[in-house]
Amino acid sequence: MSEQKPRSRRKRMTGKERREQLLDIGRELFAERGFDGTSIEEIAARAGVSKPVVYEHFGGKEGIYAVVVDREMQKLLGMVGDALIGDHARDKLEHAALALLRYVEESSQGFRILARDSHAASGTGSFASLISDIATQVEHILGEEFKSRGYDPKLAPLYAQSLVGMVALTGQWWLEVRRPKREVVAAHLVNLAWNGLSSLDPKPRLETVQHRRKGD
Repeated sequence: MSEQKPRSRRKRMTGKERREQLLDIGRELFAERGFDGTSIEEIAARAGVSKPVVYEHFGGKEGIYAVVVDREMQKLLGMVGDALIGDHARDKLEHAALALLRYVEESSQGFRILARDSHAASGTGSFASLISDIATQVEHILGEEFKSRGYDPKLAPLYAQSLVGMVALTGQWWLEVRRPKREVVAAHLVNLAWNGLSSLDPKPRLETVQHRRKGD
């Protein structure tokens, strides 16, 4: 009789490893289908475990979603924050634009989840609040630049929101087309932003409104 080889047993995951596996699967499904389109059953099936295992670790898909969104937000904020270095305002804008686009490129699943606008289950705020947090970091740079150019620094928050919103929305578009290259996209964004800031009118007015008033 031929000897039967003993079956090799699969190594049992530690609690930490199982948790990370469930988070990876959750991130993939949330990016693909959104929060409402993802079920505990599918998360469990892909992980090869029963639903009670998922509940044991996270209490439900809301728990998985909250951790995924929080991690992605912290990652993006960290990348942009670390990029805001340099002695010149333009250098900081270039670094920030590149950082955001690098996040889009390297963490496309995370960006899809954030850009879809965080579900109330995340407990961490919306995509708009994330953009606002990034804009707050840029606001200080613009405030200093405005002072040096004789512009009203109180308007820095408005321009910061505009600039960051422009980059974020362009990131959503670029996520789908992936052309041109990241550095080229960043260069054009900074070109529009910096040259616009360089020729700011300290007291802008709407031309159409002015003409209408003159005609009355």
